[in-house]
Amino acid sequence: MTNTGNRDTAWYAERIACLAEFMTPERYDVLRNTVAMRTRYMTVLAENMFHGQNAAALIRHCEAFGVQEMHTVETLCRFDPNPDIVRGTDQWVDIRRHASTAEAIAALRGAGYRIVATTPHREDVTPETFDVARGPFALVFGTEHAGISDEVIAGADEFLRIPMCGMVESLNVSASAAILIYMLSERVRLTVGDWRMDRAGQAEVLFRWMQASVKDAAGILARKFEDCE
Repeated sequence: MTNTGNRDTAWYAERIACLAEFMTPERYDVLRNTVAMRTRYMTVLAENMFHGQNAAALIRHCEAFGVQEMHTVETLCRFDPNPDIVRGTDQWVDIRRHASTAEAIAALRGAGYRIVATTPHREDVTPETFDVARGPFALVFGTEHAGISDEVIAGADEFLRIPMCGMVESLNVSASAAILIYMLSERVRLTVGDWRMDRAGQAEVLFRWMQASVKDAAGILARKFEDCE
């Protein structure tokens, strides 16, 4: 679940050390501490989410609770987060776009994820009973009105619902996502031993974040390392 190409941790370490000279120690510590809490053990798939505020909220939820990567399917509408709500958090979360639901499911399953569809209409597991330790998983959230598609239902490994004790049958997708991402990310950190990104993954993400944080990072690196791309 880590994509660092042919670059090893030493390659990143040299460039991270170089860029660290051009930011305050406090800023560097924030970036290092934040990346150390990131996980790819769980991820999120948004299927045809058309409200910009919900798209933005989903990114903010992932960023706030340490989910480094999320995926989108945009066959019916573009995943277009509202900039006033996302407030720059999209620069800290990796968004992978897929041409179709089938492609997204195949890619996630190929990367070792269980496909977990979120819906109030299936009696399967709840946030309390879902087995987070059984392996990496992808939470699938559907379109605002129709919910998950029949294709997701057919391809899902498990179904996850938030129990209700009131008259309301379901919550807004943003509220549901906030609850599930928070609860499950906390359970992952408490019960799964290898929830963190590996060293190479952390180094790759930290390097990208530092590039975005340092003015003229590309020029600085080019002057320091002739092989820098």
